Amino acid sequence: MNANGFSSVEKEYIRKHHRHYPAENQCSSTLVKHIKAPVHLVWSLVRRFDQPQKYKPFISRCVVKGNLEIGSLREVDVKSGLPATTSTERLEILDDEEHILSIRIVGGDHRLRNYSSILSVHPEVIDGRPGTLVIESFVVDVPDGNTQDETCYFVEALIKCNLKSLADVSERLAVQDRTEPIDRM
Repeated sequence: MNANGFSSVEKEYIRKHHRHYPAENQCSSTLVKHIKAPVHLVWSLVRRFDQPQKYKPFISRCVVKGNLEIGSLREVDVKSGLPATTSTERLEILDDEEHILSIRIVGGDHRLRNYSSILSVHPEVIDGRPGTLVIESFVVDVPDGNTQDETCYFVEALIKCNLKSLADVSERLAVQDRTEPIDRM
């Protein structure tokens, strides 16, 4: 681990896939989660732009307009208790080879303006079994009346909940899949 808490492997993936250029009144952050499930299981959940509610606990419903392709829009209904009820999001990147998903929020009744996120998944070995390193980064405007720290803290809390839920769902699937240990060399 280095000074900012990322390993050299994590830093390399962040450098390669998670470039954000925050403007003066924006904040940006990167979060990492290690999941005890193989990449194919984790990616099968993440890549479903049309079904984020499969692992995102704050989403009650999602409707995609048009075909599932770059530029597609989804209307997301948010569960009560959050300071929002709807969000309109555009699919920016869906790369099945590199395992990268990027979305941009383009509307909704919330304060996340100019929000863009990138989520990437990478294979790793955890306790001798196939695992997945998940990295999610974002950039967003700081709303009037909030500080950069407050804004980043709020968005990071949502992402941490989503990543924990992704881990829980993926790890349950992995147990059912009974993936065999990787032989040590």
